Amino acid sequence: MSKKSLFLWAFILLKFAIQLFLIHPEYDLQRDEYLHLDLGKHLAWGYTSVPPVTSWIAYLILLLGNSVFWIKFFPALFGVLTMVTVWKITEELKGGLFALILGATAVTFSAIFRLNTLFQPNSLDVLCWTLLYYTLIKYVNTSNRKWLWALAAVFAIGFLNKYSIAFLVAGLFPAIMLTEHRKWFVQKNFYFAIVIALVLISPNLIWQYQHDFIVFKHMEELRITQLVNVNRLDFIKDQLLYFIGGLFIIAFALFAFAAYPPFKKYRFIPLSTLFTLLLFIYFRAKSYYAIGLYPVLLAFGAVYLDRLLSSGWKVYFRPVAIIIPLLLFIPVLKIAFPIYPPAEIAAKRDLYQKFGMLRWEDGKDHELPQDFADMLGWKELAHKVDLVYSQVKDKKHTLVICDNYGLAGAINYYSKHKDMAAVSFHADYKYWFNLKDDITTVISVKCAANEDIENKGDSLLFEKIVLAGKIENPFARENGTCIFLMTGPKTSINAIIKERLVLQSN
Repeated sequence: MSKKSLFLWAFILLKFAIQLFLIHPEYDLQRDEYLHLDLGKHLAWGYTSVPPVTSWIAYLILLLGNSVFWIKFFPALFGVLTMVTVWKITEELKGGLFALILGATAVTFSAIFRLNTLFQPNSLDVLCWTLLYYTLIKYVNTSNRKWLWALAAVFAIGFLNKYSIAFLVAGLFPAIMLTEHRKWFVQKNFYFAIVIALVLISPNLIWQYQHDFIVFKHMEELRITQLVNVNRLDFIKDQLLYFIGGLFIIAFALFAFAAYPPFKKYRFIPLSTLFTLLLFIYFRAKSYYAIGLYPVLLAFGAVYLDRLLSSGWKVYFRPVAIIIPLLLFIPVLKIAFPIYPPAEIAAKRDLYQKFGMLRWEDGKDHELPQDFADMLGWKELAHKVDLVYSQVKDKKHTLVICDNYGLAGAINYYSKHKDMAAVSFHADYKYWFNLKDDITTVISVKCAANEDIENKGDSLLFEKIVLAGKIENPFARENGTCIFLMTGPKTSINAIIKERLVLQSN
């Protein structure tokens, strides 16, 4: 095995090993992970919030036993493959061992570690963005049309994983038009690749058509409830923090595109970065959407630094360049990852607040970062719902209904009662109601804001309503969520639910 291969495998093993220690044992899975896991039980070509690839991975996790190990394995794997792709780009640019190690170090010890802790589309999204750049670089260097076919396949996988890759393509088109590669737009192979991509994503487009392009409704809900609170200056600031240890490498890359002749043919890359960032800023996108833009820049910067530090006294700066990403990652590790228990983080509130870590989607500051608070209280909830469900005699005619997808998904994952499937009018759960039998008992899980059952009209539907439990973890985002046992229906609960489902679909 060559020295390069040894170093590459060392990085792969290191990445997997570190990933195991980035979440403190006090935390559960994160809210979105529960929804994504339930998608694997309801395979389709599309969903309310995500395209279908996440469901395919969830189905594979289900086949493997649905354990936390496998849930965390796949995002970690995509992170590893992102690093490997940066390695391959560096090799394609004729970078030496120093460039390979520098690029791998910078992309490994970055915000990508944070993405790779959660089973969400984001890890595969970053991988697809990096692979897309890799296929373009290969096509520039070889003019071999197979790389256009590969580009089409990568885009299709990326699109079927997360629609945000369309922003990258939207940024690439004007970038290519402003460079010598505008000639691609008159080549039939370029358009054949577009056709291949459209064919590959067509099942999802058909699904969207059949569901009135629900993705746009979901985006509008995001804009109203979350993106409206996005500060554009915070978006720009976050871009500097995500790869803080590799900022100098990215800076050298941007300089090299202008000053280093061998990189002239790749100038569409920094231009596409600029155009894509401008699109994200205009639409008030969440700052992490843009993370996939930077791994390719780290490869270019590492290769350029390899050239600059290749002789004389300058070679002594090589170890320093490799150490910088490691040193700067340590303070980031302490605040950006849930490596400490919640109480300890709350005690250091000022530190987290200084870096804007405590601001949630509602635009307000809280005790913990939102992602951390979204990883608490779920096991407690499922245990208490199980206790209530075990007391119900007629389980066949019992429905567990929750205020949001996190509550429903967490109950489904942690519950010991496999005959119980929690649902919600939220997200894709509204498609998964089983109303074959008349509902006579409802276990209703309501957020603290909806605790007043009189306002919801439940007292008009049931003879008896009992508060059976609450989430009591003070640091959980769902702290105060109530569990109600409702019995003795005064009217057809099935009819009420069907009516609301119809209203939800309109």
